[in-house]
Amino acid sequence: MAKIGGHYILVEQESPTFDVDITTQPVEKDIDMTDHVQRKARTMGITGVVAGSDVSKVLAYLKKASDSGQIVKYVGRIAFTGIISGLATTHTNKIANGYTVSFTMTEVRIATSSYSAKLPTPVKAQTVKIVNSGTKQTKSSKKTKKTKKTSSKSKTKKEKAKSSKTKKTKAPVQKVKFKPGSPWA
Repeated sequence: MAKIGGHYILVEQESPTFDVDITTQPVEKDIDMTDHVQRKARTMGITGVVAGSDVSKVLAYLKKASDSGQIVKYVGRIAFTGIISGLATTHTNKIANGYTVSFTMTEVRIATSSYSAKLPTPVKAQTVKIVNSGTKQTKSSKKTKKTKKTSSKSKTKKEKAKSSKTKKTKAPVQKVKFKPGSPWA
């Protein structure tokens, strides 16, 4: 019996793979020269049977974890943490109260910034992610265009002065200079 995310399944086969990328360069004589090896994400194929009284709960959990990209922990003969992909079930007459299941788990790494927490406050403000996608033009019918033209002409001088006062002005961002040799220079 193996356990995935707190649910028991009977695993028949675990197939881990340990792939690498090998970069080669051709040379004039002899074999190609290998100059770089990089590890790929580990994967593991799992084939098994789900049977019992809560088979619908297990299938719902596997579908939800696969669809949402949830990181799950698998413990069988090999312990593995990753994302479920390629979920497939087979419902035959050989298993009365369950089904066979097969899926692939893929290792995941989540990247984090290493320096942003250590930066001074003025520099953090400059490294903040920009989320403004700009202004977008909206489509409008001819009727709304006419009403907009008439309403803009009918504004009084007081209303125009009031709307210009409410606009905010942005303060310029001050750039920070660091001493030579510091990690942020």
